[in-house]
Amino acid sequence: MTKNVRVRFAPSPTGPLHIGGVRTALFNYLFAKKHNGTFVLRIEDTDQNRYVEGAEKYIIDALNWCNIPFDEGPGKNEKFGPYRQSERKDIYKKYADDLIASGNAYYAFDTAEALDFHRKDHEAKGKTFIYNWHNRLKLSNSLSLSVEETQAKLDAGEDYVIRFKSPQDQTLALKDIIRGNISIDTNILDDKVLFKSDGMPTYHLANIVDDHLMEITHVIRGEEWLPSLALHDLLYKAFGWESPEFAHLPLILKPTGKGKLSKRDGDKLGFPVFPLEWKSPEGEVSRGYKEDGYFADAMVNFLAFLGWNPGTEQEIFNLEELIAAFDLERVNKSGARFDPDKIKWFNHHYMQEQNDEELAAIFQQKHEELKDIDVNYIALVVGLIKERATFISDFWNLSSFFFVSPKSYDEKAYKKSMKEGTRELLTELSAVIQTIEDFEVENLSATIKTWITNKEIGFGKVMMPLRLALVGALQGPDVFDIMYMIGKNQTIERIEKLATS
Repeated sequence: MTKNVRVRFAPSPTGPLHIGGVRTALFNYLFAKKHNGTFVLRIEDTDQNRYVEGAEKYIIDALNWCNIPFDEGPGKNEKFGPYRQSERKDIYKKYADDLIASGNAYYAFDTAEALDFHRKDHEAKGKTFIYNWHNRLKLSNSLSLSVEETQAKLDAGEDYVIRFKSPQDQTLALKDIIRGNISIDTNILDDKVLFKSDGMPTYHLANIVDDHLMEITHVIRGEEWLPSLALHDLLYKAFGWESPEFAHLPLILKPTGKGKLSKRDGDKLGFPVFPLEWKSPEGEVSRGYKEDGYFADAMVNFLAFLGWNPGTEQEIFNLEELIAAFDLERVNKSGARFDPDKIKWFNHHYMQEQNDEELAAIFQQKHEELKDIDVNYIALVVGLIKERATFISDFWNLSSFFFVSPKSYDEKAYKKSMKEGTRELLTELSAVIQTIEDFEVENLSATIKTWITNKEIGFGKVMMPLRLALVGALQGPDVFDIMYMIGKNQTIERIEKLATS
């Protein structure tokens, strides 16, 4: 690839960043880094009515948490700034005027009431109203009006929009990296609004102008923008500019595989759809993957596989491996089903990769019961139980017996373990343990197993009630690890407590 690759992620600050947006940002980031390019963040805030306070900061915080920070954008390496479209609005009018001067756009003065009348009239006749070549000369615009009439309306300050003049009777040959060749009949295109009399461009004009001025080489965006590809291609041609290459990513589908995963699905389906927790200006709180205990690496690895595959059996990729393996031509056309169990699987894997000391510090912070316990001891416990954990929030249930003696016993486990003669065996076992001076795991195991063998009884008759005494249930890591960790006195105390229960 000879071009200096430049890609952009261009979200609107209308609320929290959906994980579909994170996936788009990730694919842009991976592509840029694969080709030693630049990942640009642009904030598309031309729709001021939908602007939400705090949303831009949330977007930046989310990218940083995912370890996919932008190279260039608001407040960072502003080579082509500003990077907020609301701060660029003076730029766009010139380009809208250029399109009018070249005959590729026109002023339209139709009122909202007039357009609504035409829509309803078409609906009544079983048709769809489209503002384009077949009716634009019958409507109120600078194509149907004389130059003098048009100027008079502009001088009088009448509201207007600038519409793109879609060509008639042409077939566009478009190319998408993911979807291949696409043909579009221009007769079905409507004359999209590019600019409004309030001085603000629509998405279509601002998007094209900014991508050109920021020297964007590849536009990687969601499938929902595919219907806009024809217009954007025509705009590049109208300006006489070289078009970037386009790639439209597949939709992320609900877990059922039916319908797009939306921002509203998180609460309904019981899992987050945002990377970070979001508190709306009205005080509503939406869950985030970070706050729910997911690791950023797990989320990134999971999202990478929503629509892309490396062509191998490998599923676990760190960010550097993803960059090396990523290829837009291996992105699927069809929608990718969101599987909440799969991201838990990834999180469980990345749990095993975490540093025990760091996990212990977080665990200690979350539990009042641990505040006075040496963090190094907690780290040893974490090392024993984390293979059974998916989240740090699982740790207490998996390890509480390392810190506090069980207050009760699991009913089913008690019935299974406590048979005739079990209490006597536990009393004997306690006496054996009293004699053990070298209270290390290997010595504990050898001594107790030898005692059981010499008594010629089944191991389960001792090991099950021993585990019950130590844990309160038939679960947990190796019994001898538990004994070593809690110490001799606590081990004997717990065994005797069960023996006399």
